[in-house]
Parts: sequence; C-alpha cells; structure tokens
Amino acid sequence: EYIVYTAHWDHIGVGKIVKGDSIYNGALDNASGVSAVLSIAESYSKLKVAPERSVVFLFVTAEEQGLLGSEYYVENPIFPLEQSVCNLNMDGVNPAGPMKDFTIVGKGHSEMDAIAEKAAKSQGRYVMNEQEPEKGYFFRSDHFNFAKKGVPALYGEGGYDHMEKGKEYAKEFKDNFTANNYHAPSDEFDPEKWDMNGMVQDAQIYF
Repeated sequence: EYIVYTAHWDHIGVGKIVKGDSIYNGALDNASGVSAVLSIAESYSKLKVAPERSVVFLFVTAEEQGLLGSEYYVENPIFPLEQSVCNLNMDGVNPAGPMKDFTIVGKGHSEMDAIAEKAAKSQGRYVMNEQEPEKGYFFRSDHFNFAKKGVPALYGEGGYDHMEKGKEYAKEFKDNFTANNYHAPSDEFDPEKWDMNGMVQDAQIYF
C-alpha cells in the first residue's frame, strides 16, 4: 500500500509585466509546498524504523493550467490507485507564523480529516472548515484528481487564527497576499515578513 504526497512545482512562468517584472516566481505558490514535501521526504529517510506502507513523493506540473500533471498521473499511475491509501497535498504553506487553526479544504470528504485533527490536537491546535468555500479551492488543487478516483485526500493548512496575534492579523496577512502577490511576479520569498514556523507546524502535521 502507498501513501502519496503531492506538490506542484510549476507556476505561470514568464507572463504579463507588472511593475517592470514579468517573471512569476511562485515562491509561496508553490515553492513552499515543494520544499515542505522535500523536507518531509528527508524526515522519512532518517527514521530509524521505516513506516509499514511505502511512501511516494510526487511532484506534478501544469497545476496552474488545470491540474493536468496530477490528472495524467491518476490516469497513468505508477503505483496502483486501489493500493494508494491516501493523498496528502501541499499547495501554498502558511508563511504568517504559528497558527491555532488547521483549516481543511473540503472537510468531510474523507477519513483523513480525523487523522489530521488528531495531529493538530497534538500541537494544541483545532481543525476548522474552510473559510472561503465560494472560491472553490477543493476543485483547484492536485488532491482533487485523487479524490475523484476515490483516494482519500487531505489538503489543509493553518492561516486563520494566529497563535499570538489572533484572527484579525491572520486575515490581514492573507488578504494582503491575495490582493498583492497571488499569481503575480511579486510572489517572492520575503525574509522580512515570512515566519517559517507556520510552515514547520503544517509540515509536521503532514509528516
């Protein structure tokens, strides 16, 4: 049996010029997810006792063009889907710092919710339903193709209730990124604003 982690490594590439820059780096979306999954893979490689199931780390492309890479994989799987017990998908990992919440996109679609909630509670966090269902995030990332084939999938992150600064700060941080950096050349690593501890939190839940 197989546990399949996914993250998409593509972004828009070179596109419309915004403030003199046409290179869409995609630092948060989704270099953050790729680096988190790579870190999880490294952590598995250092375990003294190997997990009972095989663990697959799958980096897909063309997510930004319509989830094409993950769609291709589920139609042409390397490992049988009937033996793939879950998909854990990371797409943009929280850069705002430690959170009290772990928000699951599409909560209620699989038994992965209960496993994630147990891991979140071990960090002193609570699980929350997605806060912006009208944006259709459940249908917009690579886990969706696995879910369509009946593979239990998890796509979640913290981001709505900051551990120290509360919900208002978390909302302001998220809204600012969406308005100014999402799918823009300005989605670049920002060492002044990014607090990597939030990413570590979520990677630990996934691990």
